[in-house]
Amino acid sequence: MSIETALVIGSGTMGRGIAQVAATAGLTTYVYDANADQVASALDGIGKSLSKLVEKGKVPADVADGAKSRLKKAASLDDVDWSKVGIVIEAIYENFDAKTTLYGELQKRMTPQTILASNTSSISITKLAAATDRPTKFIGMHFFNPVPLMSLVEVIRGIETDDATIEIVESLAKKMGKNPLRCNDMPGFVSNRVLMPLINEAAFALMENVADATTIDEIMKQGCNFPMGPLTLADFIGVDVCLNILEVLHRDLGDPKFRPCPLLRKMVDAGHNGRKSGRGFHVYSK
Repeated sequence: MSIETALVIGSGTMGRGIAQVAATAGLTTYVYDANADQVASALDGIGKSLSKLVEKGKVPADVADGAKSRLKKAASLDDVDWSKVGIVIEAIYENFDAKTTLYGELQKRMTPQTILASNTSSISITKLAAATDRPTKFIGMHFFNPVPLMSLVEVIRGIETDDATIEIVESLAKKMGKNPLRCNDMPGFVSNRVLMPLINEAAFALMENVADATTIDEIMKQGCNFPMGPLTLADFIGVDVCLNILEVLHRDLGDPKFRPCPLLRKMVDAGHNGRKSGRGFHVYSK
């Protein structure tokens, strides 16, 4: 089965990036968000991103123009030609109830053959799949930010995900220029199960005044050859997102080593969510 049309749900940073690489790969790509006004902004942002890649010589102008022409705004789910959609990639915020409520609406429209993929960074694929009418065709596709530049896609198999779905999704990821690597379904998968305790421990080091944020980041960059320090990375990901993932890891694995640092919760309460808010562990200009 070759997928020619995709629907990306969610027009935030991840949804925009996924839609961009899907359209660049030649797929007719619908973009939908519960906030219809954000879809127009997302498509405009994707267009600017493609234009910048052309200016830098990373994407040919005709490829960028083709990608722009394949992007379709969906003001509502009923604007989508469901008979042609081969995959729906859900990229909304990390909340189980919100995701499963959305899936209930999608099931009224999807064909039996349509694959449903979630870009969740931590929620159980098996648990999400069990809330749908197609657990064999449900899968995790965890892209990494910034999606147009990061090559990895974690492909997460739920208990019921069948081999055909795995193979189709891996083929699609390669078509998008990505390197799909398989994981089995456990909280946080591989990337966040390993990364989040590192960020959490850096937050504890800051809270306990071992060193200031800049020094912690520089020690990890210079001493461990990290491209950026863990606190800078937390700001890039979103401090609120990091807290959410750690809460999932702590709850679902039941291991105290995943207990979120109290400083993270305090920062989120204050709205210090990182680059997107202008302030996190570091301060960013608007």
